[in-house]
Amino acid sequence: MEVYKTLAEIPQDELFTGGHGGCRGCGAALAVRQAMKALGPRTIVTIPASCMATIGGSGLSTAWEIPFYHSLFECAPAVASGIRAALDIQGIIDVNVVSWAGDAGTADIGFQSLTGAAERQENIIHVCYDNETYMNTGGQAGSVTPYQAVTPDTPAGKPTPRKDMLAIMAAHHPAYLATASVAYPLDLIRKFQKARAIQGFRYIHILAPCFRGWGIREDQTVQLARLAVECGLWQLYEEIGGRRRLTVVPERRIPVREYLRLQGRFKNMDEAAVEALQAEADRRFQEVQS
Repeated sequence: MEVYKTLAEIPQDELFTGGHGGCRGCGAALAVRQAMKALGPRTIVTIPASCMATIGGSGLSTAWEIPFYHSLFECAPAVASGIRAALDIQGIIDVNVVSWAGDAGTADIGFQSLTGAAERQENIIHVCYDNETYMNTGGQAGSVTPYQAVTPDTPAGKPTPRKDMLAIMAAHHPAYLATASVAYPLDLIRKFQKARAIQGFRYIHILAPCFRGWGIREDQTVQLARLAVECGLWQLYEEIGGRRRLTVVPERRIPVREYLRLQGRFKNMDEAAVEALQAEADRRFQEVQS
């Protein structure tokens, strides 16, 4: 399979168009725009309640140039599984079926249907665009919200670490598993190209900052997504057949402190917590490198 080697090779056509309802600097909108460059027009997307469900259109307008189905919060992978079965029974095999959910629709409210679809090895792609908080309902903490992050319901900082969704999904033995970041569009698009070419259950987890929830400026979305990779808290890799491969090695490695200090949500983090997070980033970096 040929994958794009440079950004210049990526199609100019937009399947998620301008005029959508996202904020300026919205990481979720960036993620879906990049992904659609690889998925193409023969794609059906299901999205549960989330920012993306409204960003893409509501009422009589839509930014999608493909079929888009708005599902209930807890069942996007189940709806995608049904769409796949309906296509298969008609002999239509050249359509990508994607369930696209935020971290709430993936790790928390939508987890029961996700784990079921993954266990059955449904022939779909599930995407988690992860802004590490429940921004659709006001920015409450969820299970993948980082330790010590300030949210409306954790004003002193979240007291527990984030759930390791990549480890949980890897335990389902998906046909393809990958992490991605809106700061590395070529890497993200290549991963969707690979996922599209593989049969079976595929899982892609994208770090997509939300400037409102993270307490940053709207022009810092891509910068913070890049710093997350450079400090080692977010690793870019893929797994095929259980074999992991690092896809991006940062040109520089920065202390986690440089990543944290730009975000208002970590204003209460003390020195001991910063040092503990640095140790965790170092451990993860060594783990993925090996």
